[in-house]
Amino acid sequence: MKVIRKIIQIDDEKCDGCGQCVPGCAEGALQIVDGKARMVAEKYCDGLGACLGECPNDALHIIEREAEEFDELAVEEYLAAQEKTGVADGPKPSGACPSATIQIHSPAGACDKANTPAMHAGGGSSYLTHWPIQIRLIPPNAPFLKGADLLVVADCAALSFPQVQQVFVKGRVVMMGCPKFDTVQEYVDKFAQIFRQAGIKSITVLIMEVPCCSGLPGIVKKGLQAAEAGIPMSVATISTKGELIELKNIG
Repeated sequence: MKVIRKIIQIDDEKCDGCGQCVPGCAEGALQIVDGKARMVAEKYCDGLGACLGECPNDALHIIEREAEEFDELAVEEYLAAQEKTGVADGPKPSGACPSATIQIHSPAGACDKANTPAMHAGGGSSYLTHWPIQIRLIPPNAPFLKGADLLVVADCAALSFPQVQQVFVKGRVVMMGCPKFDTVQEYVDKFAQIFRQAGIKSITVLIMEVPCCSGLPGIVKKGLQAAEAGIPMSVATISTKGELIELKNIG
């Protein structure tokens, strides 16, 4: 049955298919199809606009028009089906943007490591256990966050420290971002949600010695305060020459 109600409208000219809106929609109403964001079905969109803040190009807007009624039961059934085909078996077959599709990787076995191409300088495989890794793309209910030791890493630090995989990534779930170019409050809200519901065991923040990086630990601390969570936290600082110059516990 169609009614006059609020619903999302997508501006094709502004949409570049980045996929950041996909995980922002808790109902799964948005997907990337042929390089553009598309609504899966009107009945999955609640019209509240939680996805609006995720779009960097202002391509999403709430309008009022005739549309199918929002169907909460249909959403639950749809998400259950997506979970079965998406999280457990790899990327969703729906055409969702790969950068926003949750993937969980098993640790490499001895055979895999033996067959690692020689071009890998360290002679071993990556310790990364999941995808995505960008803070903005990881939903707070991502399964790999449950009970995790969390590594929050500034973008530049990941490339500056040669042993980042062995020393920091191994055994941790990675969330990467830049406190200078990304939205601070969005980060704080995201971390607060995670700290409330994921049962995070510890937090390591990896930053550069430059001033803009110094805000990242503060963002994480604000998330902890908002969530009223007491999680052990440490901060590691890398010099612009790629050296580990400080590692300290701050709570």
